[in-house]
Amino acid sequence: MSRPITVAPSVLPADFARLGDECMALEKAGVDLIHWDVMDGVFVPNLTFGPDVIASTRSLVNLEFEAHLMVVDPDRLVDRYVEAGCSTVLVHAEACDHLHRTLSHIADLGATPGVALNPHTPADVIRHVRDLLGVVLVMTVNPGFGGQSYIEAMEPKVAEVAEMLDGYDCALEVDGGIGPSTVAGAVASGADRLVSGSALFRDPEGLEHAVADLRSRAEAAQA
Repeated sequence: MSRPITVAPSVLPADFARLGDECMALEKAGVDLIHWDVMDGVFVPNLTFGPDVIASTRSLVNLEFEAHLMVVDPDRLVDRYVEAGCSTVLVHAEACDHLHRTLSHIADLGATPGVALNPHTPADVIRHVRDLLGVVLVMTVNPGFGGQSYIEAMEPKVAEVAEMLDGYDCALEVDGGIGPSTVAGAVASGADRLVSGSALFRDPEGLEHAVADLRSRAEAAQA
């Protein structure tokens, strides 16, 4: 049985001077949670949100927060992002020396553990930690920047991960180039949680239309 579609906007294209207002606008537009793309300028060539920035917006919305840690040595930072109000924390498999230990620690903090897989990373790295996972994120772009083009060649990988997660209580997320023209392929391959940034914020008809349109197209592809 398919999991319900979840729309998890990235705030990477938001106006950073108005992050609180942008989060409230997303909640009003009907999204399911907010995805924070945390970049350290080392693991990826960009620098974004520290835990204090995220914490400053936490009280403004009732949505869950999800931290996607695109950082080296995420074990040093996991506690801070949970303390900032993120109920899900995703780490990159490539960044963890002991992935099982890292995921177990996230769970011990009371948060949902997740693993992100870069385009070159084989799906099989999750095989022996599936029982710990609440989310698997298949990157459909190379991490580090918003506004990139969707890598359609990742769809067979999404399908492979979906097969591996059969029987597990785990969301399958995609991130990168997700919008009206790409969402159907991702969902048909097995994705049920959709990270979308540029396509939502740049919709000329506004956020509410963008969210409703993305959800409608995803649910049609899942039917």
